[in-house]
Amino acid sequence: MPAYPATEKEERISYGSLRSLVAAIFTRCGMSERDAGLLARTLAHADLRGVHSHGVLRVPEYVKKLQGHVSPKGRPRLVKDSAAALVIDGDNSMGQIGAHFAMEKAIERARTTNVAIATVRGSNHCGAMAYYAMQALPHDMIGWAATNALPTMAPWGGIDKIVGINPLAVAIPAGDEPDIVLDAAFSGSSHGKIRVYQQKGLSIPPGWAYDVNGKPTTDAGEAIKGLLQPIGGYKGVGLAVVTGVLSSLLSGASYGDELGNMIDGPKAGHDGHFFLAINIAAFEDPDTFKARMDSLIRQVQASRRMEGIERLYAPGGLEATTEKNYREQGVPLNNETIDGLRRVAGELSVGDRIDLEVVKR
Repeated sequence: MPAYPATEKEERISYGSLRSLVAAIFTRCGMSERDAGLLARTLAHADLRGVHSHGVLRVPEYVKKLQGHVSPKGRPRLVKDSAAALVIDGDNSMGQIGAHFAMEKAIERARTTNVAIATVRGSNHCGAMAYYAMQALPHDMIGWAATNALPTMAPWGGIDKIVGINPLAVAIPAGDEPDIVLDAAFSGSSHGKIRVYQQKGLSIPPGWAYDVNGKPTTDAGEAIKGLLQPIGGYKGVGLAVVTGVLSSLLSGASYGDELGNMIDGPKAGHDGHFFLAINIAAFEDPDTFKARMDSLIRQVQASRRMEGIERLYAPGGLEATTEKNYREQGVPLNNETIDGLRRVAGELSVGDRIDLEVVKR
């Protein structure tokens, strides 16, 4: 995961105060303390691992959802139970609530069936998928999490937005080394990440986006109006389509333009997700498996580097290093994100009781 370029217009915020303020904001939107705490934790966790596109940047947007057509009181429920196959209805709750519930159910069932899949319908945007895949790690399981997304890509060679970037995450436990955690969409970037670059007044890297006419662009504003570029050309589009099918059609959720669009916004309660838990003990002794994972990761770390590269990481290694740093030194947030949090907190009469603790400017 490439790091965001640093700018002078940011501050380091303590992780604890960030979670507390965001949880209080969502509680004022009508969520239970438990659900508000979970939602805050998923967002702050993304920032903690350097994935600011899916972090507290989203809070003002989520507040509008909760004050609009997304239910702050929605309760996910199991609607179909067929051995290792589960279907969850999110009850139009915030996507994070249904996603966490579904992954918990998959893990619980995999203790019996060794492999379990939970699909979700009736949900909403659920943030960074790594959080849910990583739920499996303490249980010596491999976690897989995927979701559909609003259409922001075109079929290979086209210019109409009909394909979502449809991200997936896979988490694989290691022993002494950082766990393998891959969280990626099938585009060069996400709209959230491009928004961060736009906030910082920076050009985006080549290969991330096209303008509205299908021409490559490095202008963040033009990219937001245009199309996201798939990774790997036609292969990236194909993988996005397949992941979208798993995330939507299996559970009966919406797909493609049924979800809404980037101009009018998403349709509440139409999102779908896909979660898989694999019990390692059914295939291999977990301690042996994790020791071999350590060996694999150390091979990556010890391999020869290209010129200018200081360190090599297995998937998730950079995020683990970032998390350790940010826990100790504070989470860097740009001023626009901080102002957005404080504005919403003030509007909801939270800011007079809780504020962000600045660790370092």
